[in-house]
Amino acid sequence: MAAQHRKHRKPGRRLLGGTPGRAAATLAVTGATAATALGGTSQAAPEARPGEVRAQVDRLYRQAEVATEKYNGAKEKADAARTSLRGLREEAARTAERLGSTRAGLASLATAQYREGTLDPALQLVMSADPEEYLRGTAVAERASHRQAAAVGEARGQLRKLARLRGEADRVADRLGTQQSELARSKRAVQEKLGRARQLLDRLTAEERAAATREDGRASREQARTAAPAAAPAPPAAAPGSRAGAAVAYAYRALGKPYVWGATGPNSFDCSGLIQAAYRAAGVSLPRTTYSQINAGTRIGRGQLRPGDLVFFYSGISHVGIYVGGGKMIHAPRPGAPVRIAPISQMPFAGAARVA
Repeated sequence: MAAQHRKHRKPGRRLLGGTPGRAAATLAVTGATAATALGGTSQAAPEARPGEVRAQVDRLYRQAEVATEKYNGAKEKADAARTSLRGLREEAARTAERLGSTRAGLASLATAQYREGTLDPALQLVMSADPEEYLRGTAVAERASHRQAAAVGEARGQLRKLARLRGEADRVADRLGTQQSELARSKRAVQEKLGRARQLLDRLTAEERAAATREDGRASREQARTAAPAAAPAPPAAAPGSRAGAAVAYAYRALGKPYVWGATGPNSFDCSGLIQAAYRAAGVSLPRTTYSQINAGTRIGRGQLRPGDLVFFYSGISHVGIYVGGGKMIHAPRPGAPVRIAPISQMPFAGAARVA
């Protein structure tokens, strides 16, 4: 009887204690059946709906814009350091050339004195292999003739200047290296955020992507239909001055051009790049980044806005547009959304500045 009982239980042990693959398959089928019976309430995360994907993409675009402004700031500093370094090296080369001429003149004088057997101690030192040591011997220079003293003084000044230029160039080169590292980090951050956004959008079907971006398409078509002619833009309200008016006119001509991170025109822009280009066309030089542009002019309140004023958004001052009147601005929103007119109420207002 016991044997019969063990024989009866044997198939059950094989079901639960058989091969791992068979057990896993059985559990998978059982789990899927249970999930179906319970209306899909399994532990697996549900697929995000198109609206949720769009919200995630928008967050990534916002983060990318913050990283873009950091990139722009690092690039501006690196460009300035590179220009400064080039200038220092060029000036050092000119100084070294003048020093060579000065020493050549002293060499001629020394040769003449040597032939006469009257080589001055100052010239002995200036022609030595270590002229810096010579220049520290000020007492020697005082014993030289007037002509020699003038030449020695000039050489002293040139050597000191050369040492200063080389030291400053080394410091600028170090700073440039730091800024280039920061630039690379910011660039990677932008590309990572934009790449994740593209991956999310790729999860949508073509129909869902079209639905998610339909608003952008409608806005772009509206801009193309309502934008004023390039030669005679007609903003909703008159700009207060010729420079502000010229900047607003440039912004109107930029309507419909694509957003490209790091771009400053004329064919594509990021948000601060559009502002810099608009005011550059008006003869006003502005910094490159949003957090610098807000300090470039006079801070004003929201109720004081006039066309041409700069309007800033988000707590980190990471987005900017140019006010055109009627509660609206022109701005470069984000990748996939070209330069357009938008209400300033659509984003968290952070401040405003008047630059012209």
